[in-house]
Amino acid sequence: MKNIDSYTHLRGESLFVDDIITRQDTLYGLVFDSPKAHGKIISVNYANAEAVEGVIKIFTYKDILGKNQIGGIIADEPLWAEDEVHFWGQPIAFIVAETKAIAKKARALIEIEIEELPVITTAREAKEKGSFINAPRSFHLGNTNEAFEKCEHVFEGKTFSNGQEHLYLETQGAYAIPMENGNIKITSSTQGPTSVQKIVAQVLGVAMHKIEIDVIRLGGGFGGKEDQATPWAVMAAVAVQQLKKPVKYILNRHDDLRMTGKRHPYDSTYKIGLDEHLKIIAYDVEFLQNSGAAADLSPAIAERTLFHATNSYYIPNVSSIVHSCKTNLPPNTAFRGFGGPQGMFVIESAIAKAADALGIDKRLIQEANLLVENDAFSYGQIATKVEMENTWNTAIKQFDLEKLEKETAEFNAANTNYKKGISLMPITFGISFTNTPMNHARALIHIYQDGSVGVSTGAVEMGQSVNTKMLQVASQTLGISPDKVKLETTNTTRVANTSPTAASATADLNGKAVLKACNALKERLKVVAANLLDANIEHIVFKEDIVFATKEEIFVSWEKVVAAAMLKRVALSENAHYATPIIHFYKTKEKGHPFAYHVYGTAITQVTVDCMRGTYEIDAVKIVHDFGKSMNLGIDIGQVEGALAQGIGWMTMEEIAYGKDGRLQSNALSTYKVPDIFSAAKKVAIIPLETQGNDMAILKSKAVGEPPLMYGIGAYFAIQQAIKAFNPKHKLQFHSPYTPEKVLMNLYE
Repeated sequence: MKNIDSYTHLRGESLFVDDIITRQDTLYGLVFDSPKAHGKIISVNYANAEAVEGVIKIFTYKDILGKNQIGGIIADEPLWAEDEVHFWGQPIAFIVAETKAIAKKARALIEIEIEELPVITTAREAKEKGSFINAPRSFHLGNTNEAFEKCEHVFEGKTFSNGQEHLYLETQGAYAIPMENGNIKITSSTQGPTSVQKIVAQVLGVAMHKIEIDVIRLGGGFGGKEDQATPWAVMAAVAVQQLKKPVKYILNRHDDLRMTGKRHPYDSTYKIGLDEHLKIIAYDVEFLQNSGAAADLSPAIAERTLFHATNSYYIPNVSSIVHSCKTNLPPNTAFRGFGGPQGMFVIESAIAKAADALGIDKRLIQEANLLVENDAFSYGQIATKVEMENTWNTAIKQFDLEKLEKETAEFNAANTNYKKGISLMPITFGISFTNTPMNHARALIHIYQDGSVGVSTGAVEMGQSVNTKMLQVASQTLGISPDKVKLETTNTTRVANTSPTAASATADLNGKAVLKACNALKERLKVVAANLLDANIEHIVFKEDIVFATKEEIFVSWEKVVAAAMLKRVALSENAHYATPIIHFYKTKEKGHPFAYHVYGTAITQVTVDCMRGTYEIDAVKIVHDFGKSMNLGIDIGQVEGALAQGIGWMTMEEIAYGKDGRLQSNALSTYKVPDIFSAAKKVAIIPLETQGNDMAILKSKAVGEPPLMYGIGAYFAIQQAIKAFNPKHKLQFHSPYTPEKVLMNLYE
């Protein structure tokens, strides 16, 4: 089944927030934000701006009737700055005017005086100054101190992985409309409708039922709209509460880049110990997470880093600690992988360092330590239904790694100015929100009198085709054609108390709820059908819009069964709730079983480096991926391809740059490079692993949104190998992204 949005996307007919027909009396908002990264606000003069014709009102923290607070995990982030500013781009005021042009004109006339304070931009500097978001978290397994003493080989080093801009096609935005009796409806571009609803109610000082959040779809999110879609909707709502008129706010690209957080940069140190058989006996790692000026989702992301600190390897003695460091940058936030990629990059770097020092191929260490059945993770969960070695061995065999390595060696021997590199990247990624209470979802299903069906869930469609999968579940379960099923917008009035669309868990959670609701409806309709066909309930089958008895010649149409159910006053609506069983995690002990299951995979990456220029091409990425029993292979392969491109971009060219004053330097697409058609892998081959799937996944079809991003890490180490082939004296460094500038310096080090 194809993505149900493909047709309208291609024709430009799909609706987003900015496509909604606005009311005639709609006003437009614009944020006035801090021009300094840290300082005390001495004065702000709004007089000239307020005098501009068409400016309705300029809102500040003084206009808030509830709490001036939008922090989710930790209440440390004001909606609008009060006495101090803590990052360049922090919202201070909200201009509401008759047009966007008027608001922009007014913003330029606001005068502000700030007494500047010291600016911290790096995590290491924050640690030195004792600037943290919260207390550190640490996971332990075995005893690393004792284990290192027994190791044959011990290596230490440091790594740095930079941030990454989400660069969703649709920028942040919201449209808020006043309804009757003080109620407000907000159409928001958010991954977390309930979070927006909750924070809006908190800031406005009203109950949550007064606020309705509706999400049509997002033009991309990648985690950047999980928490950071909230403030813009809240600002519009504050204005609506007081002006009683609709307010729309869609950020322009430059404002979006400047004011929103990115993937967290990590500054890390490691110590790794191996025995004579290349078994990793001990691993010690410290992660310094650059959280930005407020918590946002940093504590949860830091936790996920610890969960994936050992990637696909069993290490009997592990000590890992993460510090969420407070700096004067925009609060960094969720990004596809949610801290997992940063953790995996460090362990892969440690293995590369060890292999280089020992003069062996990196994959020999990787291969010797891959997870197998019943291995323990550092957080206490026991690995079951492990497919790691299966993906690894399948990739080596199916893609003939021996031949690829031979061709690489022959090319390098025959060429001076070009060198090839090859790497293997295994991935093991846990599926579930690591905060256990978030693993639940609901679905509301209506069967209408004519047999058509409406499906409402808490899942937000943001290009990952979750709506298509929900439609598939309903269609398949009820035995009706897909054109009879409609996916409704995501709305907090129809489906309340939702978890955000994140953690790759959305299809599982919401799909299981849809499945549960459809099965309940089907059981009722079986009774009706059995009466119509004079058959036993156990023999009733729903298939292809027909309801059959034991023999296929005894049947009745789906529509007739629904019509009969209406006459008998049978309930044709169902609200189902699903909560993931088994999972748990005890933060006091830092042990538990946090994941429903893991996704496994292996990627072989081939690159060619131009050793005169420092540029490179990704020749091929060849992947064996654990989809489980994929319910929609076309969509799932598309997700792997997209995630891979994003991962390669993070590792090779997407370089976030802030000045020492905390101002974003990479503030446009001329200074922030993302992969285009010329930098994409020339060839991507994806083999679905043959497996029975996992019952915890919807229809045994495993989550696919985030895990493939980590395949992109392989590009870094393939480039590194090519550099080493050109310059054997090069001492390995682990500082991503591996831009052509860094490559050139390493080639001639």
